[in-house]
Amino acid sequence: MVSEAEILDELDLAFNGIQSDHYPRGHSKDIRYNFFLDLEHGYFVTAGSRIHLYGDSTRWAIVFEKNGYANRGFRAEIELDYVGNCIDYPVDKYAEQSYITNASRITLIGSEEYERVENKLGSDMERFELIGAGVKEIKVRGVAVPFDSNYRDYEKLGIKVREHDNPRKLIGFEDFVRYLNETRPALISATEGDIRQHIPKNLPKLMTIGEFHFESAYDKGRPPSMQETYKLIAKVLVTRDTTKWRPTQKANNDWRNWKSGSL
Repeated sequence: MVSEAEILDELDLAFNGIQSDHYPRGHSKDIRYNFFLDLEHGYFVTAGSRIHLYGDSTRWAIVFEKNGYANRGFRAEIELDYVGNCIDYPVDKYAEQSYITNASRITLIGSEEYERVENKLGSDMERFELIGAGVKEIKVRGVAVPFDSNYRDYEKLGIKVREHDNPRKLIGFEDFVRYLNETRPALISATEGDIRQHIPKNLPKLMTIGEFHFESAYDKGRPPSMQETYKLIAKVLVTRDTTKWRPTQKANNDWRNWKSGSL
């Protein structure tokens, strides 16, 4: 039987970047990563976030999802972080060592597409991570999506267009991802196929949580085992009863509440 304590222990390990006993043994030289949901990451401009829960009487999995713009990778992507006792951990194998992780990334807008639509006029800074005014569409996961270049439509949604070195109010790379999150969220969200790449195909899905109370991943004095959100998640997974999800704290995972991508 799965226990709430087991689930919270696994979450605490991921929160602290420590690998659990469920990780592949591998070799002594292998590098292992255990990631946790982070809405404030300095190298990632967060747009959307969700938590997916899966489980049966013996197996369980939590999949953290966030999407946005990776400002050092020059691409928009989905990041999925897996925590559970039945994860098929992604492994990158090399001659001397392997890299084992609980994270999977799915490209939404690749660097080549951003290079194609990047502003080609003005100073260097006016070109950097800004979309050209004449761009009509941008490919998202290979599908051409109409591009809205009117900055007022973005600011109505709380998306503040860059002011410095941007006299024409061009739309930033990250602005467009957040705009899609507000107007066409399904387009940039993970599919069931995306998520199930690293969990058993026959593991029942319990629920997706779109709004939840989040506490900073950098406050190490408040691990998941001390937070209402994760205590409730543990109850749902153990009982497989989604009515146990009855949070009393206000949902705050909206990107507007967190500063990200500032490095």
